[in-house]
Amino acid sequence: MTELGDGVRQLLDGPNMAHLATILPDGSPHNVPVWIGMVGDQVAFQTGPGSRKARNVAADPRVSLSVIDHTQPFTMAHIRGRVTGRIEGGAAWEIIDGFAVKYTGAPYQDHTDRVVYLVEPDHVQSTALSPPGRGATGRRTAPQFGEPTVDLGYVLCMIVGQTGEPSPQRR
Repeated sequence: MTELGDGVRQLLDGPNMAHLATILPDGSPHNVPVWIGMVGDQVAFQTGPGSRKARNVAADPRVSLSVIDHTQPFTMAHIRGRVTGRIEGGAAWEIIDGFAVKYTGAPYQDHTDRVVYLVEPDHVQSTALSPPGRGATGRRTAPQFGEPTVDLGYVLCMIVGQTGEPSPQRR
């Protein structure tokens, strides 16, 4: 198991949405947003026991998670691993209610059939950058070594177009 650093744990403990990728029966990816957190040294997410996510991990436990800091989108982590555990019943509801409080400020409202899955990380990659061309103060700076030099405004204009309408390539 790969150890998660403090920065990655902070992302997982914060109210940051993650995207979970699982493998569909035909081998193609299935990617959905999920609430996440830590249970011991494992990453946890919850779902319905008959959901597409649950069926996918029952057939192939390999998953990938990406999470971005909701206050600083240049702070992110990517985790690949395997589902190695499933928690049900009262123990699952304690975890799910903790997720709900973190994300909504209140316990989970719809007590339908839910389970928590535990992911053992095999590979972890994280990045914490200032926005391109901006220092910690937010002032424009010269790019530093290793800092992306792409002008995101230019890229957005290329994708959307100056008028705000999608460019012909994106329609």
